[in-house]
Amino acid sequence: MSRQQLIGTWKLLSSKLVSDGDPLYPLGKDCQGILVLDSAGKLHGQLMNPNRPHFASPDMLGGTAEEIEVAYKGYLAYWANYTVDEEKAMMSYTVEGCLFPNWVGHHQERFYSFEENRLTLKTTPLSIAGKENVVGELVWERLTAIE
Repeated sequence: MSRQQLIGTWKLLSSKLVSDGDPLYPLGKDCQGILVLDSAGKLHGQLMNPNRPHFASPDMLGGTAEEIEVAYKGYLAYWANYTVDEEKAMMSYTVEGCLFPNWVGHHQERFYSFEENRLTLKTTPLSIAGKENVVGELVWERLTAIE
């Protein structure tokens, strides 16, 4: 599978975390997202729960502690430089910036596969929501290719 196939803009179709039990949907079953992979090796990703409630205040910095917590827990944004190992069908990247500060400087790997205009990314095992060995699976649909 070619690195060139990854390049483009992708719309999230589904996102779930799988462990021994039922799947987890930390951003909701109807999570929305966008992923951009360019030919220079830059990655930009955003995921959100589309049902996050609005703040009572129109001031972006004027939310209550509870409003800010719900907004934070319902959104993930990050950017990174990525590389591709075509033999392993693996994309690797080190996060340069992220809403979750612990990911900044953190190395991550994603196994990828293609089916028509869809890209599936699977994480290596994670620890999340108090569970170990959780694998994230995100399915993306190609919106555009980047030359």
